Amino acid sequence: MNNAVINFERPVNERTRNYVPGSRERKALTTELDRLSAEIQDIPLIIGGKEIRTGKTGTVVMPHNHQHVLAKYHMAGEAEIKMAIDAALKAHKEWAAIPWVERVSVSLRAAELLSLTYRPLINASTMLGQGKNAYQAEIDAACETIDFLRFNAYFTSEIYKDQPHSSPGIINRFEYRPLEGFVFTVTPFNFTALASNLNMAPVVMGNTVVWKPATTSLLSSYYLMKVFREAGLPDGVINFIPGPGSLIGKQALSHRDLTGIHFTGSTSTFNNIWQQASANIGNFKSYPRIVGETGGKDFIFVHPSADTQEVAVAMVRGAYEYQGQKCSAASRAYIPASLWPDINEKIGEMLSQITVGSVTEFSHFMNAVIDEKAFDSIMGYIKYAKKSHHAKVIFGGTGDKSVGYFIQPTVILTTDPHFKTMEEEIFGPVLTVFVYNDKEFEKTLQICDQTSPYALTGSIFSRDRRAMNQACGALRYAAGNFYFNDKPSGAVVGQQPFGGARASGTNDKSGSYLNLLRWTNPRTIKETLIPATEFTYPFMKEDKCH
Repeated sequence: MNNAVINFERPVNERTRNYVPGSRERKALTTELDRLSAEIQDIPLIIGGKEIRTGKTGTVVMPHNHQHVLAKYHMAGEAEIKMAIDAALKAHKEWAAIPWVERVSVSLRAAELLSLTYRPLINASTMLGQGKNAYQAEIDAACETIDFLRFNAYFTSEIYKDQPHSSPGIINRFEYRPLEGFVFTVTPFNFTALASNLNMAPVVMGNTVVWKPATTSLLSSYYLMKVFREAGLPDGVINFIPGPGSLIGKQALSHRDLTGIHFTGSTSTFNNIWQQASANIGNFKSYPRIVGETGGKDFIFVHPSADTQEVAVAMVRGAYEYQGQKCSAASRAYIPASLWPDINEKIGEMLSQITVGSVTEFSHFMNAVIDEKAFDSIMGYIKYAKKSHHAKVIFGGTGDKSVGYFIQPTVILTTDPHFKTMEEEIFGPVLTVFVYNDKEFEKTLQICDQTSPYALTGSIFSRDRRAMNQACGALRYAAGNFYFNDKPSGAVVGQQPFGGARASGTNDKSGSYLNLLRWTNPRTIKETLIPATEFTYPFMKEDKCH
């Protein structure tokens, strides 16, 4: 029996590859893009390690060419959902008993497989299925996924190392038990890394899960599942069940053994999940842990001392990378009147150089939004702004869904800091700008804090340290991730743990040990080396002096 005490060193973040013309990584990626484009993948359910094909199918298409079918997937029905829950509960006892080093070894092997063997595959499937360009896929599907898998192994070792103090004659210890039951995971379309982490974070802590993946990210999610299995994940630890969210949620959220929910997606969907769980609270064996990262209305706030070139680059990158389909994407900006003419000119020049097109053409900065529903919703906001007397579309404002779901990068200028596009999450390539009087910096900070129900990310641009500190204090609860002189997106695992509060989620900080703590149920064990043999205490003895 191996009784060694294992400690993992803090990892180094995975190095980003650049995919420059002529490079080996670019050739490998284009080869994989061609291969995946030339075939139609058949995606089954995976329950208890078995591939299950129900015959009730849907399709996965390319956002940039929605007539091109990438995959056919099988949908779970009531019988398969029950089967998945049963498989997770069956696997729980054995997986929970496996030494934690063996569990994190699976995570570390998956990281190596993605880094060295399947990097072109996971990136290409993310590009074609989720509409990301090569760089956005690399920082997400490759680097961030690998970082989550490696850092969670390290964080797990740090958690288990934390033990209570023992006094003389007593041994105290924590037993870090997994939760009692199954964890229900619901993953989003926009980050392959989250599809991995929402499952593997509970798993490394000894839990088993039932996974409902987003339909629009099924191709990369399916390949993730295959990598996990190749890495040695036992059957039933993760059960992969594509299908209707309403049907899967109804069964999972009412099951007696539901013990946790790990979610990333819209605020409205998370509210609905919470309400369904609350309606069944009397049926559960234990109170479920509910962890959610939801919407955002993320801001860039500019002080009159800021550098206009730095601000303009942050606005363009923050708002339009991955078509603004990041919960952290810059969606509103507060610009002082003295700087607006220069910033306006600079962002206009940058936007004139941006092209929008297929992910297979590497020159495009932007690509298609995820599907027709998203396209119509985003264009609805743009049309609203065009009709308003309180706003004007100054850049972009057009879209075309005839071939792919393409929308040009759009800037709306408003005179109303509470205009609809300043308050509501759009989740697309739309940035709304409010220009404020330079003398009203403090007042406008208050407006920024009170404008939106969300509180995910935000940034302040300033060369005045006092102004930065003032903004940091005034916006303390307006953003769970706050940036000085940077765009409000691009959090790195282990460096900027991610999450927000208010209507942006439970702020359990993925990319740190804090998230993993939510997936353990500690037990305190006290051992008394020599137990007491008398029930009386010394103070009870008679005082013979009297």
